[in-house]
Amino acid sequence: MIGIQFHPDKIIQALIKELQNPRWSKEFSMVCIVNSKENLDQIFERFRGVAWVNGNSFFKEKAIRDNKPIDINWYRNRNSTVSYKHVPEKFLEKLELKRYSLNTCKTYISQFEKFINHYPDQEIVTLSEQEVREYLKYLIQQNKSNSYVNQAINSIKFYYEVVMGMPNRFYSIERPRKEKKLPSILAKEDILRMIDLTKNIKHKCIISLLYSSGLRRGELLDLQLTDIDSKSMLIKIRQAKGNKDRYTILNQSVLKNLRKYYKIYRPKLYLFESIEPERKFSATSVLKIVTLAAKKAKINQSVHPHMLRHSFATHLLEEGVDLRYIQVLLGHQSSKTTEIYTHVAIKKFKNVKDLLI
Repeated sequence: MIGIQFHPDKIIQALIKELQNPRWSKEFSMVCIVNSKENLDQIFERFRGVAWVNGNSFFKEKAIRDNKPIDINWYRNRNSTVSYKHVPEKFLEKLELKRYSLNTCKTYISQFEKFINHYPDQEIVTLSEQEVREYLKYLIQQNKSNSYVNQAINSIKFYYEVVMGMPNRFYSIERPRKEKKLPSILAKEDILRMIDLTKNIKHKCIISLLYSSGLRRGELLDLQLTDIDSKSMLIKIRQAKGNKDRYTILNQSVLKNLRKYYKIYRPKLYLFESIEPERKFSATSVLKIVTLAAKKAKINQSVHPHMLRHSFATHLLEEGVDLRYIQVLLGHQSSKTTEIYTHVAIKKFKNVKDLLI
C-alpha cells in the first residue's frame, strides 16, 4: 500500500477523496491506497502545486546530480522563482567578507531562507521581533532540536545585526538550553577490528586516519599530498574549524599503508580523490565506509566518522596524555570543549579508589 501522511488541511483531504479507493488504516493511522504505478503517478499529478510529496521510499535509484563542489556562488547563481525567496545579495557578500566556512554558509543561508519563506507575503524589512518569536515558536511546535532552533536564531541575528548593522537587535530572544550530551565512543578493540576487516587499502587508510589522527571528516577530505610530513610524522590540517591551521600526529603503521595506497591509486592533488582526478572524495562515501566496517566488525550500535575522533581523544586521555596536548591535537579553541572527554574515560574511573573498602 501507499501510505499518505499530512498535516490536517481541507484542500489535501478533498484531493485524497478523489484518489482511487482511499482507505483509513487504524494500524498505521494514515490514509492508504493500493501501491501501483498508476496510483503513484496520480498522487504526484493531483498534488502538483499544492503540496510537496516525499516519495523517497518509492524511488530506489538516487537522482543524478552534478558532482561539482558547491561554493557560495552556487547560491548566487540559482534560478529565482516567484514562490521562493532567496537570501539578499548583501547576506552572501557579508558571509564572504567574514570568511565563514562553507558549512557555516550553507547553514546560515538555508536557515534564513526557511525563516523568510515562512512569511511569503511579507518583505524582509517589515519582519519584526514578533514575527521572529512566532517563527521560533513554530519550530518548537515542530519538535525541532535545540541545535536546529539555535541555528535559526544565529542566521536571523546574522542578517539583522551583521548584514544590516543593527547591534543586539534580538538580544532578548530566549535561546533553548544547550543539550549536554556525552560523546559516543568505541572500544579500541572494536576500532582495530574495523580496520583489520577492511581489505580495501583506501578504505583502511581512511578509517585509520580518522581514528589515529583524530580528524574531522571534512579535514580528512581536505588533506592534500603535501600535508603528509613523513619525516616529522605529522599531518598538517589547513584552515580547519575556526580558520586555523594545526598539526596532528601521523601513525607509523598508517604511513606504511598510505604508501601502499599511493602506489595503487596515484592521487594527484588531494590525498583521497573521487574517480575524477583532483576532486575530493565525497563525505557520503566516507560515512558508508565507516558504517560498513562497523557492520563487518559486528558492532551493535550506529557508528559514524566523528565517533572515531571522539574515541581518539578518549583513548589518549585514558593512556595518561595531558589534556592540553589533546586539545592542541583536536584543534579545540577552549579547553572546556576537550574536558568533556574526562566524563567518558572509563579506565580513569577504574583507577578511582573504592571508598567502602
